[in-house]
Amino acid sequence: MANLNISLHGARATVTLTRPALRNAFNEELIAELSAAFQELGARPAVRAIVLAAEGPAFCAGADLHWMRRMADYSRAENLADAARLAAMLRSIYECPKPTLARVQGDVVAGGMGLVAACDIAVAADSAHFCLSEVKLGLIPATIGPYVLRAMGARAAQRYFLSAERFDAAEALRIGFVHAVVAPEALDARLDEIVQALCANGPAAVGSCKRLLHDIAQAPLDDALVARTVEAIADIRASAEGREGVQSFLQKRKPNWLD
Repeated sequence: MANLNISLHGARATVTLTRPALRNAFNEELIAELSAAFQELGARPAVRAIVLAAEGPAFCAGADLHWMRRMADYSRAENLADAARLAAMLRSIYECPKPTLARVQGDVVAGGMGLVAACDIAVAADSAHFCLSEVKLGLIPATIGPYVLRAMGARAAQRYFLSAERFDAAEALRIGFVHAVVAPEALDARLDEIVQALCANGPAAVGSCKRLLHDIAQAPLDDALVARTVEAIADIRASAEGREGVQSFLQKRKPNWLD
């Protein structure tokens, strides 16, 4: 792919943005390639975790300037189609059946915030900075909004959506937008630890757990939600993987997915 590099190491896939001269900014081609990569890797049984990484000093600077210039002349219909492609790409990451991790080595701006937020887990270098800059341009973070709001919470979103302030990695950690902050040279080791933990778990259970998280995140705590959770645990207990996991624990042996 012209704008991405995809590598496989055992059960781990890494998708790397390779437009460092353009601060890994979005254009139509990159959006299409990201959608295809996460759909294809998500369907591979051998892949157990997917890391989203980037080359250069920035993780992702949002929209490519050339793309923005073209958008300035779009009709409403063209804008709708363009935004729908970006929304579909973010959703392909968020709904990927495999756990996804953002390796944030540098600055994250605008649409790049959506990439980080759509991943399940985010680890950042302590030198990274973050900004929801849309309102500075007279725009709004609409397409990325649902993901960023879930990642940082409503109260923090109210501040940073409206102010467009730039904030550092320590603040990103404080508000829960990232899960860990480390020195740049420790970034890969920390990601390796998390990937190792993910790959030690039942692969079908991890996929089911992702669906459970999405189901319960915004749902009211009512009879319907309780019924869904009851069905979910009953189904996983009766599955081959669930039976193997319980039996291996009782028999004090490794489950077969670690063989």
